[in-house]
Order: sequence, then structure tokens, then C-alpha cells
Amino acid sequence: MAKKVLILGSQGTLGQALVSEFTNVGYDVTAWDRNDLDITTPEAPKKITDLDPEFIINATGYNAVDKAETSGEEKDLAFILNAEVPGKLAEVAKNLDAIFVNFSTDYVFDGKKKEGYTEIDIPQPLSVYGDSKYEGEKRVAEKGKKYYIVRLSRLFGEKGVSEASKRSFVDIMLSEIDKPELTVKDEEVSSPTYAPDLSKFVRELVESDLPWGIYHGTNSGSCTWYGWAEEIFKIKGKGPKLISGKASDYNNPAAHPAFSILLNTKRPKARTWQEALKAFFI
Repeated sequence: MAKKVLILGSQGTLGQALVSEFTNVGYDVTAWDRNDLDITTPEAPKKITDLDPEFIINATGYNAVDKAETSGEEKDLAFILNAEVPGKLAEVAKNLDAIFVNFSTDYVFDGKKKEGYTEIDIPQPLSVYGDSKYEGEKRVAEKGKKYYIVRLSRLFGEKGVSEASKRSFVDIMLSEIDKPELTVKDEEVSSPTYAPDLSKFVRELVESDLPWGIYHGTNSGSCTWYGWAEEIFKIKGKGPKLISGKASDYNNPAAHPAFSILLNTKRPKARTWQEALKAFFI
């Protein structure tokens, strides 16, 4: 009998890729988005318990990095979705003896380590968003039993059909492709993450006997936003003249880490972000 997987946030960019990955290899997939289950309600744990999945994968979350700094209401929402909910889901999974997967971010780090961060480096978030994701990591570790926390950065892939699904940087650049020139931030070094590659990483992780804990699931290599834009337009064979911009020109409400490369020291290395980007455009 096929193993039962519950994927929450199934209509987002990552959620869609996870549904495809697990369905294609024969798992019994239940795909729930906000219309199927509001995970912030008191009824949510019972509905999940009644389903009795063997794997619970939480691809929901708050990711409006700058907006989280703008009001107490947004900050509260960030902590509800990124900390409280993962903690409760980890507890539900523990009670079911199910494996729980939750996602975190490079924004848990302060960006001072130019060579990149390993899974055991101590987080020092700079923003409300980073704080909320780090709090989520701690709550999952505290309340869970069989859990994997997978950190990613700069997610891209087929845009989710959910109204809450954000456009990726790739989507934004493609919408600017016919402009004569474009200023792009040539700072903030990190690693793009291709949703299908991350989904395969997650499936292989839950199928392994690796220790519970934190894993880094980005593609290999790193770039600034400018470097990423340059590669996008190079692959497409056209694009605007790029102008190098500074982070200080953008006046982002949230502090963004200057260097937040996530080093994968526990699993085989993923293909490079350039290779993944080419695959996305095929």
C-alpha cells in the first residue's frame, strides 16, 4: 500500500512541486491549501489526525519579508504562520508517529559569514521575518520527534496557482525583459533554489534514515541579484542593459543579510543554480 503524504500549502510554488514529486513516484498524496484547511484554526489538528498521514510536509508560511516590519499586525501574522503553526503541526505529527517536514530560510542568519553557513551555525536573524522563521525552527525541535527542517533561499519555479503565491525573482525579471535598461541590486549573495530540485531533495530525505534535524536544500553555487538577472537574460538571449545597484538604494524596511549562502554538508550536492535555471526554461 502506498504511503500517505499530506502536503499543506499545495497550491504555492513549492507545494505544487512537492505534489508532483510525490505523486509521480506513487505516494498516496493529499494536497490541501487554504481553501481545504485553515491551519490556524483549532479544528486543524483533528482533521489532520483523522487523515492519519505517514508524512506531513508544511509548505505554508509568511514570506513578506519587508511587510513584516511595517506593523504589529503583520509581525503577529508572521509569528503565527512561521512559528506557532509549525510547532502545532510538529506536535500533531509526533502524536501520529509521522515524519514532519518544515521549511526555513537563509534569513535566520545575519549575513556576516562570507563563505556561507552550515547546518550547525547559530542563527542571528536581522529581521522580523528571520526571527519568526528561527522561532519556528526552535518550536519544531522542541515539540516534534521525527522532523526535518529544510532551509532554502530565493525559491523559483512554476508560480503557484494560489492567490497568496508570490512571483519569484525569475518571474519579475521576465516581466522586465523588454525594457531598454534595468537597475538590479548587485549585492546580497545567496543561493537560488529550484522548487522541483528541492522537492526531490525532500522526498529523498524522508526516504532516508538520516538523523532528524536541519538540512540545507538550495542549489549549488551563489550569486547576487544582479548576477542572477544576468544569467536569466543570457539564457533567454535578450534583455535590458543591466545597471549595478546598491542595497542602500532600495530602502527596504527589513535588514537583508549580505551573505547568506546555505552550505549543504549532509547530503549529496544539488546541481548548480545555473543548470536548474536552464531546466526551468526548457
